[in-house]
Amino acid sequence: MPTADLVIENARLITLDPTRPRAEAIALKDGLILAVGSRADIAEIAPTATRRIDAGGASVLPGFIDSHIHLFTGGAQLSNLSLAGVTGFDAIAAAVRARAAAEPGDGLLMVEQAAYAMFGADEPITRHILDRVLPDRPLAFFASDHHTMWANTPALKLAGILTGYATPPGAEVVMGADGLATGELLEFEAFAPMAALSPSGGRDALGLLGKEPASPPTAAQRAVDRSLIERGLAYCASLGITSFHNMDGNFYQLELMEEIERAGGMIVRGRVPFRYIPGMTLADLGKAEEMRRRWTSDRLKADFVKIFMDGVVESYTAHMFEDYCGRPGVKGSSFFEAEEFDAICVEADRLGFQIAVHAIGDAAVNRTLNGYEAARRANGPRDSRHRIEHIELLAPADLPRFTELGVIASMQPTHAPGGAYPTEPILSMIGKERLKFGYSWQTIRNTGARLVFASDWPVAALDPLYGIKTAMTRGPIFEGAPDERQSLIDSIAGFTADGAFTEFTEDRKGVLKPSYMADVVILSGDIEATAPEAIDELRVAATICGGDITYERSAA
Repeated sequence: MPTADLVIENARLITLDPTRPRAEAIALKDGLILAVGSRADIAEIAPTATRRIDAGGASVLPGFIDSHIHLFTGGAQLSNLSLAGVTGFDAIAAAVRARAAAEPGDGLLMVEQAAYAMFGADEPITRHILDRVLPDRPLAFFASDHHTMWANTPALKLAGILTGYATPPGAEVVMGADGLATGELLEFEAFAPMAALSPSGGRDALGLLGKEPASPPTAAQRAVDRSLIERGLAYCASLGITSFHNMDGNFYQLELMEEIERAGGMIVRGRVPFRYIPGMTLADLGKAEEMRRRWTSDRLKADFVKIFMDGVVESYTAHMFEDYCGRPGVKGSSFFEAEEFDAICVEADRLGFQIAVHAIGDAAVNRTLNGYEAARRANGPRDSRHRIEHIELLAPADLPRFTELGVIASMQPTHAPGGAYPTEPILSMIGKERLKFGYSWQTIRNTGARLVFASDWPVAALDPLYGIKTAMTRGPIFEGAPDERQSLIDSIAGFTADGAFTEFTEDRKGVLKPSYMADVVILSGDIEATAPEAIDELRVAATICGGDITYERSAA
């Protein structure tokens, strides 16, 4: 009789294995699942165990897979002040000044999760209003979507961009009539000089820019950066996450993660992409091939290409077919022209890469689908599982193409208005007619296309239970709009089995089944007996990755 490393019993397993969807106990051995079954079954198959955990009737699920995060940036921002839910000048100023008093000095104070209308719908965010919040110290606010930043005058001076800064198309340091920056910085390239003032020197954001450090970081800097990634990994584990798909990448980040893996600290399995940016040539995909060759383990691999097609709705940079409401002639734009993007897709697909493209506007989604179709025409059909990230707006004619092209819809429940976010300003910017095809989870699922869920942390909260709750409870955006709410099982699968399918590991991950990876999460209660609105009140009791307990909640 085998001796299991760990047995979890008195549990309510949701296995996502259609041959045995429910069970009471699970035994783990040597990093794999040894057996799943009734408590009596496991007692017979694995009568002894190094450790036994009584789940107390709580749910046990496959370890969560977050299929879209930014780990390095998230780890770097964990300690920043968050203004999530904080609005109005007085409340914002009080929070910022309290943090400045608690962390005195003359360095940049970075603030997260700022709302576009945080000072009021008719109050633009400028350096002048931020000067009133904190006049004597550099201050920068990250928008909740992380595609816009606002800075006060001292911060713009310190970053050297008060008089402007050259950016590539799609990014902008917004300038005022006085010839000075207004304080609004659009997209990553525009606020890179500001990010360089952070404790990591902006190195955490280089993967988004597709760049490496300009000079080799010192040993001390590498130690800081490695600690930020380790902090991000620990935070993921505390929320039941056993795997993540990073959406930015470079060699520096991968080398840091490799150091962590060699030291036994890669407690969450990660995928990291090659980031293809405007201005690169097809020859640059050779770097993606090098990444794929160098990092191939079950804990760390680099096996896909990530591209941004457009920006976001709130800053009018998402690419639309029709004008934004009240903005004649403003449609946003794509970062790649159609012919160039098609060529990128053809070559990346020919090299056997999965492609993941950030596309939010309906025109950007259309251009991305066209690129995938061009790759199929040129190279022939294959199981590519190319992805589109976000898909916040969708032209009705493009709806069936996900199934036709085998494209995965990678969506974030907590991004949708009417759920974690208010309906405004999105509703007024887009209008009801287009929003009928906005954030269309169930509408896309009904076509037979494959969905996968994620958080986009640190853009939104990382907690998968919050994502599951939002997927199940977000009603129609307005009366008459489609109801896109998800079932409990589909929502759980979106953060488990669908994530495994998306990364081509559905034969060994994402399901509680013998011989599969021992990636397991134990909750604090029964998720099936919990009202959907209260699912995020559950907690993770323990996280197990590869048979090792990577997080265990204190009894206190």
